[in-house]
Amino acid sequence: MEEIDNKQTTLKDFLTRHVTGVDITAGVVIVFLVMLSVFYSLRYKQIESQLNLFISNTQTAYVNQEVLKFTELFVNEVLRAEGEISFDTRLELEGAVRSLEDEEILNAWVDFTNSQTEAQAQEAVKDLLALLVLKIK
Repeated sequence: MEEIDNKQTTLKDFLTRHVTGVDITAGVVIVFLVMLSVFYSLRYKQIESQLNLFISNTQTAYVNQEVLKFTELFVNEVLRAEGEISFDTRLELEGAVRSLEDEEILNAWVDFTNSQTEAQAQEAVKDLLALLVLKIK
């Protein structure tokens, strides 16, 4: 028991002689700075994930807007057309579908434009419109 008391006394003496107020203050400051670093690291990760979600939602909204523009153009110029579709209109539609940069929509468009019969064209239009609606969802 005496040995333990001697060790405790020795430790107390050591701390009393060698640990100053500056050391304690420095230790407190270091602990505070480490805690602050952890806090700001966690906060940074949280803000970064929110920013990535915002960017993703913005990109999705842009794509949806472009698909809607093409759909509106297609409905107005093709489905509501009362006669032959002009070359300029076909060119405008081709440019609009390519600007979407969506391979599935482009393939559906190609299927529609390559239709040989009216029945094939009607089926291709149904497929194209269904795909456009699906892309907007």
